[in-house]
Amino acid sequence: MIVTRKTGYYVFSLLLVLLCLTINTKARANTKSMLILGDSLSAAYGMTLEQGWVSLTEQHYRDNNKPLYLINASISGETSAGALRRLPDLLAEHPVDWLLIELGGNDGLQGQAINSITDNLTAMVQLAKQQGIQVAVMQIRIPPNYGKRYTTAFESLYKTLAEQQQINYLPFFIEDIATQSELMQNDGIHPNQQAQALISRRMQQQLLELVQD
Repeated sequence: MIVTRKTGYYVFSLLLVLLCLTINTKARANTKSMLILGDSLSAAYGMTLEQGWVSLTEQHYRDNNKPLYLINASISGETSAGALRRLPDLLAEHPVDWLLIELGGNDGLQGQAINSITDNLTAMVQLAKQQGIQVAVMQIRIPPNYGKRYTTAFESLYKTLAEQQQINYLPFFIEDIATQSELMQNDGIHPNQQAQALISRRMQQQLLELVQD
């Protein structure tokens, strides 16, 4: 076979395309997906979804070719019972590697029974585990005006759940932000737009470390 300059160019181009396809295939194989199942704290309450910390974090991962893809299934006002009802369909639609549960705040604000909240969260964890999905639970805190006994029981359920179910535990992501009025909306419960970038920078590293551990 006589190899002309034109033939050599086509062969080189073909090899280059095959190399790029191989690299992209490996990159996709190493990329993990995570479903964020949360409430208004993750649903960009009071702003557009694109301004919220989940979207900002996902954009950061895309821009920097990080091996993590986020799917935000958070809804403002969501309770543990509501999320549990939605979870089977969500997992059927999104076959993810990880589930991050950021829930319970609305249950606590409604004074729901601690056992009921725990049961709902446990059911979500077990449902994910049955499908081979790794799980992380986010610590949630509520205002102290619900009484010390209830508040203590509520806040302690998260570490207990993580230990009993042998899942990953993440600290409350707005722990320090919630005490800074300039970073909170007028209701004193939800972080404002300025705070979203701060939350995102914190979660970018935490989530990557979680899936790469």
